[in-house]
Amino acid sequence: MTENRHGFATDAIHAGQEIDEVFGAVVPPLHFSTTYAPDGIGNLRRGYDYGRAGNPTRTSLQTQLAALEGGRHAFSFGSGLAAEDAIIRAVTRPGQRIVMGNDAYGGSYRLISRIHGDWGIANTPLDLTDLDRVEAELSKPDATLLWVETPSNPLMAITDIAALAKIAHANQALLLVDNTFASPYLQQPLALGADIVVHSTTKYIGGHSDVVGGAVITSDDELAASIGFQQFAVGAVSGPLDAYLTTRGLKTLAVRMDRHCSNAQAIAEHLLDHPAVERVLYPGLPDHPGHELAKAQMSGFGGMVSIQLAGGEAAARKVAEGTRLFILAESLGGIESLMNYPHEMTHASVRGTELAVPENLLRLSVGIEDVADLINDLDTALAGL
Repeated sequence: MTENRHGFATDAIHAGQEIDEVFGAVVPPLHFSTTYAPDGIGNLRRGYDYGRAGNPTRTSLQTQLAALEGGRHAFSFGSGLAAEDAIIRAVTRPGQRIVMGNDAYGGSYRLISRIHGDWGIANTPLDLTDLDRVEAELSKPDATLLWVETPSNPLMAITDIAALAKIAHANQALLLVDNTFASPYLQQPLALGADIVVHSTTKYIGGHSDVVGGAVITSDDELAASIGFQQFAVGAVSGPLDAYLTTRGLKTLAVRMDRHCSNAQAIAEHLLDHPAVERVLYPGLPDHPGHELAKAQMSGFGGMVSIQLAGGEAAARKVAEGTRLFILAESLGGIESLMNYPHEMTHASVRGTELAVPENLLRLSVGIEDVADLINDLDTALAGL
């Protein structure tokens, strides 16, 4: 796999998408075969023998992902959590510890605490903007992996990737960045010093709410070998149709993200002074505590907006169930706008922990519809309070 050769949108369309040698098809064919005939014993045709080990459609997607994140190696998994699981298995051992943000995605925390925690891998959630605290935790010998989401899910915190990379590496720890909210179009964690980037490709990369997947990207050959072995041995690969759909979605990421960003900015600014809204969490707003940092390490502020309602939990529930264009649903990053009530949906697994989210918080995944219609939909729901 190669690093970026052209501009982002060009690589998104062309990386890994070689013209079919037999028929000249511009779109590479979808390979469903589970097994491949060698040219004699031990002489594989282009390295393929069995679908779990490799598939040409999956290879195309992985080449595309590596190019867009500026990495040398990429792996496509059956889900974002499967990708995270492979990383944890590859780089941590019982008795070691993961330092992570105290506002991480609930599914990631559930995987780390309830699955790997039972096998002796500890975790310490903390405020990753407190660099002194991060330094203190990583200086302890059992801390081997620093786990970062920026922007974070769902509180939209922005953390300094370059600063955290320096701290992690000074303490012989690895830095992982979950880049799902930003996407590779808006943020390049490897260029800022991260060792590993992980995505739920279900979200912005796939972009159409029709395929589940995950990805890991790195430029470290040793890490890639270890993660690749985990994928091969455990088998949590993406199927060929899933890889094909993800590739198709990824080709339009640049134009979609531009619209996601502009719509989200307009909605955040509109809601800022709404009497029913207590707080708007969006890094594109000048009063967001991470605004200047986001300007420095991102090329746009993203399509995710979280709001806290003045009327508390009851108001949040009513608005969540009162919109028409914003669909009440799990997930994010699709072309359609989604509304989520994290306290009982995406982050229900962290209730009662320090990662618990406010009960009056709603998470908006702003789609690419006409923004005037989206604003009217929100205003109508808020007017019902």
